Amino acid sequence: MSKFDFDRVIERRGTNCEKYDGAPDFGYSPDILPLWVADMDFQAPPCVLEALRKAVEHGIFGYPRTGQGYYDAIIRWFNTHFGWKVEQEWLIQTPGVVFALSAAVRAASAPGDAVLVQPPVYYPFYNVIRQNGRKVVESPLVYDGIKYSIDFADVEAKIIENDVKLFILCSPHNPVCRVWTAEELARLGSICKAHGVTVISDEIHCDFAFPGHPHTPFVKACPDMTDRTIICTAPSKSFNLAGLQTSNIFIPGEELREAFRREMDIVSYHGVNSLGAVACQAAYENGAEWLTECKAYMRRNLDYVRTFLAEHLPQIKLVEPEGTYFAWLDCSGLGLTKEELDDLVVHKANLWLDSGAIFGECAAQFQRVVLACPRATVIQAMENLKKAICK
Repeated sequence: MSKFDFDRVIERRGTNCEKYDGAPDFGYSPDILPLWVADMDFQAPPCVLEALRKAVEHGIFGYPRTGQGYYDAIIRWFNTHFGWKVEQEWLIQTPGVVFALSAAVRAASAPGDAVLVQPPVYYPFYNVIRQNGRKVVESPLVYDGIKYSIDFADVEAKIIENDVKLFILCSPHNPVCRVWTAEELARLGSICKAHGVTVISDEIHCDFAFPGHPHTPFVKACPDMTDRTIICTAPSKSFNLAGLQTSNIFIPGEELREAFRREMDIVSYHGVNSLGAVACQAAYENGAEWLTECKAYMRRNLDYVRTFLAEHLPQIKLVEPEGTYFAWLDCSGLGLTKEELDDLVVHKANLWLDSGAIFGECAAQFQRVVLACPRATVIQAMENLKKAICK
């Protein structure tokens, strides 16, 4: 019996949340069921809420600093959960991982440089490359109809052909839900080292690796790349804290770390969100039990989707995930164009999902579903989909 109520449906409409209240901005019906943006419909852990209450009751929100307890909590978390011993001096705080990705691109490359990505991949990767005047180079993941894998020969060829300076890695991978093995990461690291490529590893979903698929921090798998790697983490996905804008960026290499700091200085970001720091520390200190139960609950959501599709919608294939809280659905069996698929989902099923095409044209026949919500929401979404397809 869980001590946390993940079945509770909490009304979020009317709270100025992007997930629900943003629908009209996209031309969607206000009552559309949203399972698109990667935040949870669960309250944050009780330990976080209690820490925030105490901070609010204190009532002063002046310029903050990060106390030693904050650093200790983060260091202990990564050591305990990933066997990765981080140093306090490596850590730089930013208001979000996408903000950090943009700063990292500027710190580790020059205008016009080529930056490698592996589509289908988290779409802001493209934005932070192009908007900073760099060139996108793609090495698509290989999909065999069951699972995605890395084409290592293509990665190396693209690096050589385009004189790639920087590689943005998604680990665990969003949206295909792979948790890269230590061996896969080591092979990528060997290629990057051989060709002088710096790596930005987005590991924001690191806490959502499933049993049997342990997450390995990139520099733990590739110690030779320690001085040429930026690892981006945050408590936002793990504990539903995105709106508190606190991320923790690890940069072991001193030269690369100072280059990143210079980019932070340029935009004059010198402080942290005081409540975000409170929430982050509380989550890493006392949120492990909540997170364990939350992950178990979301895996049961996944079990429901898997069974429902097999019984009612065999035309749609679940790409079996190894981590994250997404369901990546292969809809090619429906025989629809991208436009027809999106129309089916949005206008006939009244669902707001993430269309696969935004992650790369190679994923135009896919849809990403966020399962970080009460079971009743998942059931409604599946029923909506069934009615739209089977009527």
